Amino acid sequence: MKLKELLKDISPLLVAGNEETDICGVDIDSRLVDKGHMFMAMRGTQTDGHVYIENAIAKGAVAVLCQDMPAVRKPEVCYVQVADTEDAAGRVATAFYGYPSERLMLVGVTGTNGKTTIATLLYNTFRSMGHKVGLLSTVCNYIDGQPVPADHTTPDPVTLNRLLADMVGAGCEYAFMEVSSHAIAQKRISGLRFAGGIFTNLTRDHLDYHKTVENYLRAKKKFFDDMPADAFSLTNLDDKNGMVMVQNTRSHVHTYSLRTLADFKGRVLESHFEGMLLDIDGHEVAVNFIGRFNASNLLAVCGASVLLGKKEEEVLVVLSTLYPVAGRCDTLHSSRGYTAIVDYAHTPDALVNVLTTIHDVMGGKGKVITVVGAGGNRDKGKRPIMAHEAARLSDRLVITSDNPRFEEPQDIMNDMMAGLTAEDRQKTLAVADRREAIRAACMMAQKGDVVLVAGKGHETYQEIKGVRHHFDDKEEIGNILLNE
Repeated sequence: MKLKELLKDISPLLVAGNEETDICGVDIDSRLVDKGHMFMAMRGTQTDGHVYIENAIAKGAVAVLCQDMPAVRKPEVCYVQVADTEDAAGRVATAFYGYPSERLMLVGVTGTNGKTTIATLLYNTFRSMGHKVGLLSTVCNYIDGQPVPADHTTPDPVTLNRLLADMVGAGCEYAFMEVSSHAIAQKRISGLRFAGGIFTNLTRDHLDYHKTVENYLRAKKKFFDDMPADAFSLTNLDDKNGMVMVQNTRSHVHTYSLRTLADFKGRVLESHFEGMLLDIDGHEVAVNFIGRFNASNLLAVCGASVLLGKKEEEVLVVLSTLYPVAGRCDTLHSSRGYTAIVDYAHTPDALVNVLTTIHDVMGGKGKVITVVGAGGNRDKGKRPIMAHEAARLSDRLVITSDNPRFEEPQDIMNDMMAGLTAEDRQKTLAVADRREAIRAACMMAQKGDVVLVAGKGHETYQEIKGVRHHFDDKEEIGNILLNE
């Protein structure tokens, strides 16, 4: 592809060099550059790509996209200066890969909680209906049925467009993706065309990056502000920010709710640990999920499917056959009569949701024992809040390590313990070794009790000092149950 073709969707401040240069690859990572590639120098949160321009040229880059022109330029290289490389990189990547999002029905899901569940259930629903479908999610990316490991909730713009192009090449008609606040703020989705967007909810998260809840909200809202006029926006009326998200969108706004009148209305009729009976728009449907938050997620899946042209009755039949996403309310039963649940809940609101659900199902019988930690080098402000909410809704609490990253586990645990009252502390254990923490919780459990292990869900590792060590909460519980 000629360089000038890649530049037609951006407005360069300056082009120094030959726009007729042939480009056979685009990269934002200088280590991936090969002969004939274009290197896009991004200013990241960890490092500035401008530092690697010379490295990229040495590896064969024939064009460079940058915000700051190098003082010394090589005559054989074309330099393209733009005001914002984050925005331009997405548009260039989209053009290079042939505008794949315009050849798919691409639906994005954003919000604090529920993104993975909704995107994955939409993927499973449309595959069950016979369509070829792509999925971009925290757990794993899929090109129809082919798994592609995921490193981020939303990939960088080059990886993202390559995956979407692979989906088009595989014959996919639809693609469903989680859209994180980081991806919106960093313009990783720049240049993509969405057929629809779904808003789940907004609670405190990622303030280590966004600094304030207002900034976090604005990042989410921008997704809907930029939605095209012929797309749909499906928003959750049960969240106080539901209508705020869509107040400036050009798209067609639709709503869903478990509490009030909405375009898609649901209600929980019965609930137990094996599933729920729901009423969705006057139709009763039994599902293999628990909790009001999952009822809300399923309602969003139903609504989005209908907005994509499916008949509601057919969608509900498929929903009744689906199962939870890995690490989301995964339930195991002990021969001693207690239940263990593994859940990804890693925010205060998510913890409240899953613990409230457990209490609703238990109906006042048995005790709740919660094992929870908090990730290192992330929003420290949520740590005492998480501990407080976990203690409030648990009979016994075990504070432990999550992914400490480059922090000391004890320091993180101390931050969490600061949120506990003297009364809370009397029912709380602090066990830094997560394996031993889970074991201690299971040893405490009696018949009729529930042990919740929260925070890591589907993750199969613990990140310590930059190294990922194998660790799987569900696997650990399974080993304990085998030896009881």
